[in-house]
Amino acid sequence: MPNIWALLVGLIWLAGAWLRLRQQARFYQIEEYMSRRYLRWLLAARERYSPLRPIGAGLLGVALMTLAAQPVDAIAGSLFALAAILPKRAGTVKKPLVMTTRVKRILFLALLLSALPIVGAWVAVAEVAVISAVGLALWLLMPLWLLIANGLLTPLDALLRRRFLRQAAAVLAQTQPKIIGITGSYGKTTTKTFLRDILSLRYQVYASPKSYNTLMGISLAINRDLAEDYRTEIFISEMGAYVPGEIARICQLTPPDIAIITEVGPQHLERFGSLENVQKAKYELVANLPPDGLAIFNWDNTYIRAMYKRGYPAKRLTVSRELSLDEARAQGVDWLAQDMRESIAGLSFRVMDVKSGEYAQVETRLHGEHNVSNLLLCIATARNEGIPLRDIAGRIRRLQPAESRLVREKTAAGITIINDAYSANPSGIIGALKLLGMHETGARLLITPGMIELGALQDQENHKLGRLAAEYATDIILVGEAQTAAILRGIETTAFDRARVHVVDSLEQSVAWYQQRLGHGDTVLFLNDLPDTY
Repeated sequence: MPNIWALLVGLIWLAGAWLRLRQQARFYQIEEYMSRRYLRWLLAARERYSPLRPIGAGLLGVALMTLAAQPVDAIAGSLFALAAILPKRAGTVKKPLVMTTRVKRILFLALLLSALPIVGAWVAVAEVAVISAVGLALWLLMPLWLLIANGLLTPLDALLRRRFLRQAAAVLAQTQPKIIGITGSYGKTTTKTFLRDILSLRYQVYASPKSYNTLMGISLAINRDLAEDYRTEIFISEMGAYVPGEIARICQLTPPDIAIITEVGPQHLERFGSLENVQKAKYELVANLPPDGLAIFNWDNTYIRAMYKRGYPAKRLTVSRELSLDEARAQGVDWLAQDMRESIAGLSFRVMDVKSGEYAQVETRLHGEHNVSNLLLCIATARNEGIPLRDIAGRIRRLQPAESRLVREKTAAGITIINDAYSANPSGIIGALKLLGMHETGARLLITPGMIELGALQDQENHKLGRLAAEYATDIILVGEAQTAAILRGIETTAFDRARVHVVDSLEQSVAWYQQRLGHGDTVLFLNDLPDTY
């Protein structure tokens, strides 16, 4: 019966390999099937690529099976294989694996390829100890099978992508909407959401949903939502980038008539290497405008001002929330925010068309002074499209914040939650902390894992976050000891009571902490929420 026992042990290891394959596929998908980024994540922690329990159980099983006689070796092989492959209890999964057709192809091919060593060993040797050794090696190397399968499928995926993109391009050619492209290091989704709601006063508007800002995400939205829908007059395309050339490729699919540049900053700096490279990547949107197109720039950003001064296209508009009226006139700025005020109720400011003198008072429930810049970009666009300024101001009064971006709500226990968990950047954190500080009754708790993907500036910016947090919070919870070390160092440069700083391992622990200790009148700010790969 040795063949049957060896086959059983082999099947157990294959089942474990399948479980590990699915687990790793989730992280591979989060890293957008980019093998280099996935490998960097995998190799960053030994427990990810070489977990002790499965290795220990597997090696001990192989040793015992080598020494034991049948059927003890088979029983030991089965038991130790089961002990090795049982996955450890997973924490909260923020982004589960989405079983797209692409990931199904990758999983099927990876499992098929990984089964070959087990089958080969069983046919050639049929020894339980050998099968177990091969199974353990197979289990450990499943991430590589994932990459190999994806590599082998690359030509097929490229063919399918081209077909999918041709279909999306054909949809746009048929429906022929005006296309507004929005890009920037941050503020893209928020500006897109606001602009969609404002332009809907007069036009039939479609905006790429949620954070669909990659080439394939936008094409998916077009094929799914715009096919044969000839009502759409304006299509707002949010354009993100992790590498140079990405925005240019999106522009080939969605050629812009209007370009909006929100910010240039250190978000994703570790991928671009320098702010100058970020600037070049964002300028690809402007460069792909037709000569009679319109570009709208945030004048308050140094890198974006440099884009404006390149002189293309001929029609360019600028907005500012930082200049005085005299400075705006001297510098040729088109739209200006004056008398900005923020309270618990929201923001207020006067918006002025500097050249014509037209103005309106804007009141909104939105928070964060950075949102004034986002709104100015929307106002300039909507006014260019013929919507009266007073109507724009009226619509802004009813705007809601984008999902998980400075959203305020109250729990049944009377605790105010400020949800700014979507992402955190050096510009937005100031507005979020100021809003926390406006809550003058009760405790003000900050929960944050800090900022990520800021490259060489990450420790410096998180250090600043620690100092700022000490100004506005009464209590601070840092999620992840290593990740938040720079924040803690920043806090320790202030007089903030160290006893009111708590370092926890997970978001769940921070939630449990405040639920046990806070009550009516207290406030909690969730500042950023890291993906599962952190």
